[in-house]
Amino acid sequence: MSLKIDKPLVSADWLNAHLDLKQLIVLDCTIPKVSLNTFVSEEKTQIKGAVYFDIKNSFSDTKSVFPNTVLSPEDFQERAQKIGIHQDATVVCYDAVGTYSSPRVWWMFQLMGFKNVVVLDGGLPAWKASGFPIESIVVNKMQRGNFKVRYQPRKLKFTADVFGSIDNKEVLIVDARSNGRYNGTAPEPRKDLKSGHIPSSVNLPFIDIQNNGKMKTETELITIFNSFKNKKEIIFTCGSGITAAILALGAAIVKLDNVAVYDGSWTEWASTKHLPISL
Repeated sequence: MSLKIDKPLVSADWLNAHLDLKQLIVLDCTIPKVSLNTFVSEEKTQIKGAVYFDIKNSFSDTKSVFPNTVLSPEDFQERAQKIGIHQDATVVCYDAVGTYSSPRVWWMFQLMGFKNVVVLDGGLPAWKASGFPIESIVVNKMQRGNFKVRYQPRKLKFTADVFGSIDNKEVLIVDARSNGRYNGTAPEPRKDLKSGHIPSSVNLPFIDIQNNGKMKTETELITIFNSFKNKKEIIFTCGSGITAAILALGAAIVKLDNVAVYDGSWTEWASTKHLPISL
């Protein structure tokens, strides 16, 4: 059975039909107990055969002062090989919330030049609702993989890049946080972090491109992202780099490829002295 994929999103039905294929690797990308967000998972089950992809402890730079900082290409390659990722694999990312942290992992693989990766639409809730096979949380170990990084630096932006784009009319900075956080009317979940947003950025809360944990239809997403088409580059930002990747996934569904994620996002911007902040 062919595993050719031409879209970044797959359904629970698709995954169930391919679940037993040797080249398929299912990654549980759940962030447990996301205390700084409204989304909390204490899930005790996983998709049958899933391998845990530890965003926080293994696939983020734990030496960084900012949360969820992406690994160097060398470190990512080593750790991806360690959990069994192969060059000829098809990787399916899911999480226990719906479609929340799994797009971050999909984006990381995109950044590292690996294309055969998709997100399970609706995640574990959609999988369980369909009655497909689950198991108690167990450590499923794979043989070491031969994954190779082909780094795509244009997909990643740093503070200096974003600062240099504020007055560039050809670049659009899009903030995935809630409207209240963007406007400074709701407090930041991180203690002592300033409120507001990056000057010239626009607000597209990630929940606005979803329905009950699933991504909106392609037709709906085309309408949402239509005004972005004439921009030379789109930079997605959020609180700490997680939900910006949901917007990047939405953009990929409608075939916008001139996009990047500001990895430090608002946590880094608001923590850095002398940077402008708008309310």
